[in-house]
Amino acid sequence: MPAFNAVRTLEVTYASIPRGFVDEVLLVDDASKDGTLQLAKRLGLRAVAHRANIGYGGNQKTCYHTALDMGADIIVMLHPDYQYPPELIPAMVCMIAYGPYDIVLGSRVLVREALRGGMPVWKYASNRALTSIQNMLWQTNISEYHTGFRAFRRSVLETIPFDLNSDDFLFDNQIIAQAVWHGFRIGEISCPTRYLPEASSIGFRRALKYAFGVCITTLELLMARLGIRTPAYLNRSTIRAPRDPESL
Repeated sequence: MPAFNAVRTLEVTYASIPRGFVDEVLLVDDASKDGTLQLAKRLGLRAVAHRANIGYGGNQKTCYHTALDMGADIIVMLHPDYQYPPELIPAMVCMIAYGPYDIVLGSRVLVREALRGGMPVWKYASNRALTSIQNMLWQTNISEYHTGFRAFRRSVLETIPFDLNSDDFLFDNQIIAQAVWHGFRIGEISCPTRYLPEASSIGFRRALKYAFGVCITTLELLMARLGIRTPAYLNRSTIRAPRDPESL
């Protein structure tokens, strides 16, 4: 769980995680100011703390490095803001462990669950537009590229150079571009979502920045496929050492 100021929703999220399918819960705190780290310790979670805030993408880098170091075979990223239902973790894990997939995405837009759960119309519209463009140019058929609920086979994170991705929200789209480029099999599951007042949310200005970054990522993968230019974050097959967080 990549966490930043999640004290109001962390406990209910953790309580909803099915214990039979999860060996260990890891929380990486990105220098929260609201007691998230202290609550994680009280709940008995394995916790890692950044000394300074490095961003959502940077937080994920620490999450994945630490999970790999822990020996995880399947790694599920779950936001601690209770937006995504933890009850879907068993299904996502089984799709990788017993199915043909290397990555499973929790899609909010299948059967229009995003709008039912309270996603703002402008976010839904931009999500659909960007996804449609990427499917068309990448020749893929994914219902949503922009979900934050994902499961990975270990080999995926050992292969793709995710350390070269953005430390901001664009990380999410770049890691899917890397997976497509390397030929990993991507599956999806319908994912109801909750937009709660206390949950984290990206504002309009940062959403515009993210959308612009998605367009750049889309063109970069397209150019790589056409043999024009391959950016380093797609081409390299090794990852660098993670930042030095303080393990608690």
